[in-house]
Amino acid sequence: MSKITKGLLSIASILSLAACSNTTGEAEELVQDDNPDKGLETFGETIQYDPNKLVNEGEPISIEYWTWGETDPINKLAESYEEIYPNVDIEVSIQPWDDFWTKLPLSLKGEDGPALFNIHNSQHDNIFPYLAPYDIPVEDLQADFESVDSHVIDGEVYYTDYLINSGNIYYNKTLWEEAGLSEDDIPQTWDEFTEVAKQLTKYDEDGNIIQAGYNFNGDISAIYEGLNYQKEELLFNEDGTANFDNSTTKENFEYLTNLYEKEKVGSKDFGDDSSMSFGNAQTAMVYKWGWFLGELNNNYSDIDFGVFATPTPTEEVPFAYDRYNGESTPGVNKNQSEEQQAVAQDFLKYILAGEEYSVEGALSLASFPSKKSLVDNPDVLENPVLKALSPRVDRLIWPGPFPATVETTATQVMEDILYNGKDIDQALSDGQEQMDKDMENAEFNSLQSSYKFFDELN
Repeated sequence: MSKITKGLLSIASILSLAACSNTTGEAEELVQDDNPDKGLETFGETIQYDPNKLVNEGEPISIEYWTWGETDPINKLAESYEEIYPNVDIEVSIQPWDDFWTKLPLSLKGEDGPALFNIHNSQHDNIFPYLAPYDIPVEDLQADFESVDSHVIDGEVYYTDYLINSGNIYYNKTLWEEAGLSEDDIPQTWDEFTEVAKQLTKYDEDGNIIQAGYNFNGDISAIYEGLNYQKEELLFNEDGTANFDNSTTKENFEYLTNLYEKEKVGSKDFGDDSSMSFGNAQTAMVYKWGWFLGELNNNYSDIDFGVFATPTPTEEVPFAYDRYNGESTPGVNKNQSEEQQAVAQDFLKYILAGEEYSVEGALSLASFPSKKSLVDNPDVLENPVLKALSPRVDRLIWPGPFPATVETTATQVMEDILYNGKDIDQALSDGQEQMDKDMENAEFNSLQSSYKFFDELN
């Protein structure tokens, strides 16, 4: 049985939870709460939450939570919190992504902004000036969650990762069976991957590819970063500049190029969208992050697919398996009133002490929960993407919310090599020059050194 408390389970059993809470802006009819004894158990591991108390001294209070996510698990948890504390209304406002990041920074400058709001780490610079530090000891957060270290700023945490997203290999099981392959043939190394990809590739009588064994069209920037980390090559230098033009990047670009030009397991001309190609059963294997699970389930439900962890250079454990990006816990608005901030901080502790927040988010976004107590959770491991990520979570590295040029320029470099015939050394040099130019005023500080195995670098 999950370690979600009996208290929360008893509440959940009497609630029919909607997809969102109070999105109309109409406040709940609040009452004075005079009963601190809720009859519920304290729950949590290191971070513990005791529901048997009064919030805001029992006085009615309404706070806002802003999010862009229809499936944000807080939309449900706000209702269960309100069920415990009838004097509290958490008004959830769901806004489109683009509108969200236009309106939120403006709102936070005043005193009427939301007490709580969803965070994406790519917007760190825009929102950090308005964040209040968590009223939870850093060491408690570190005890219960992975990857907290990279979010400690001057001894405080303002948000952290509750989910970890990274890449895996998705494969078409039907095409594997047709090629005489089974789960026993899942490759562990990139050399083995190449051989499997060759077996999965089909050609017409003129030698043209009609089924790609592996297709990276549209995805080069994502996969090369993980390949570099596997070989102990950091994406950024100590001063925060991009580390792109080096022998490791060249080796990995040559490997990927050779998959097309030498091994003939795919082609630059085999469509420009590997996602659609896989969904149409024209490609046997692709490298994708967790979002692709939803793409397949929603748009290509007829595809019988499996997921396995990305191969590595050897069967030895690498420096890092890949990079990751995190889904962030909410931020608290430091410009709101003390009363609103206190309720926001209490609600934060409520969601972080329990497991429902992390489990709901993990299954919704195909991202592994960073909460350590969920490493063996059966609901989590039933998900194919999360099952593949599970043994590797602590060996994924986060470089920080880096500028977009690192990915867009890498994509352009590969296109120059494949489509324009540019010499690889010149292409890498030009790519480095472009990244340096784009990042000149970015003030980017890499967080690679916060990685728990950083000291293993030679």
